[in-house]
Amino acid sequence: MIAKRLVDSAKLVTGLDPVVPSSSTPDYVSLKHYQHFTAVILVKNATLVTGSAITLKQATAVAGTGEKALSFSTVWANTDTGASDTLVETAVTSDTFTTNATDSKNLMYVIEVDAAELDTSNGFDCIRVGTGNATAATVTVLYVLSGARYAQATPPAAITD
Repeated sequence: MIAKRLVDSAKLVTGLDPVVPSSSTPDYVSLKHYQHFTAVILVKNATLVTGSAITLKQATAVAGTGEKALSFSTVWANTDTGASDTLVETAVTSDTFTTNATDSKNLMYVIEVDAAELDTSNGFDCIRVGTGNATAATVTVLYVLSGARYAQATPPAAITD
């Protein structure tokens, strides 16, 4: 059996280029054409690290119109990708978690959200990760949008409304 390629079944979008978060705002994507959102958050810790508080935000437009928090209760975490490739399901408290602050570690976090979890009845169809300021921790955010509502050879844009 031939495996389906990720690029054939999902839209990959950069949410945040590698940066030490300080007034950084990851981009919004629209879920108008997609049923599922996955955020892959990669962190490279240096020394004297403080973690970054991670949240989810929703809005009615990719410009951030009417932004408000989006509730989530689970993250899959790997706090040492050099030692293991296992993601561990981890409970989230009060819709936020802080990335691990162990010096000289590489980390991966994955958050899964179905489009139906957004406040669609009030027009919220855009989503982004929120990143709090950090010290000596470079954060990268990749969005994987899947479950295209309309099959097309080229998936519809997600960075426009």
